[in-house]
Amino acid sequence: MENKPAKSNRVMLDRDAWIKGAIAILAEHGPERLRVEVLAKRLGVTKGSFYWHFKDRHDLQGAVLEYWKDGRISDIRKQTQASPGAEAEALLHTIEVYSSARNRKGIAIEAAVRDWARRDPQAVAVVEEVDAERLRCAFRLFLACGLTEDEARARSLLLYAYVFGVSLMRPGNFADDLASLRSWIAAHIAR
Repeated sequence: MENKPAKSNRVMLDRDAWIKGAIAILAEHGPERLRVEVLAKRLGVTKGSFYWHFKDRHDLQGAVLEYWKDGRISDIRKQTQASPGAEAEALLHTIEVYSSARNRKGIAIEAAVRDWARRDPQAVAVVEEVDAERLRCAFRLFLACGLTEDEARARSLLLYAYVFGVSLMRPGNFADDLASLRSWIAAHIAR
């Protein structure tokens, strides 16, 4: 009988798996827990395999920020696409998507990245880039609806102030029909 090499039980992770694992830790525990040892343990691998994909923790952090930025900008552009004449509907859709309760995981990541940006210049630059794209896309839709530039700017800011604010809140029993309140608010922002 021929001796066959033993099969390895090691899990091989690619760069994206490390980044996605890091984003999960970021959302659950914040940027301070985004460490190689914590991530390797969560992924069930040795931290040595980390160094096949990243130079160091700073390299991972940069990759996480870039991944988040690219994903956010892609999603923002997708959510704010509108054919001519359908811009108001796109605004209402954008408000609905970003203020819905089903967006809890996304808002946890958003909050963690924003918390990170309070202390890290690289994170600040990424958040500013994403916010600028959010506001540009909404501004473009409001202009297409016939608003002046000043009003389009103000409503763009109001739109995102509302969706982030409501995403962070848990209004509980404030009103019997929160869905109606949200619809009313969205209609007033988008008109």
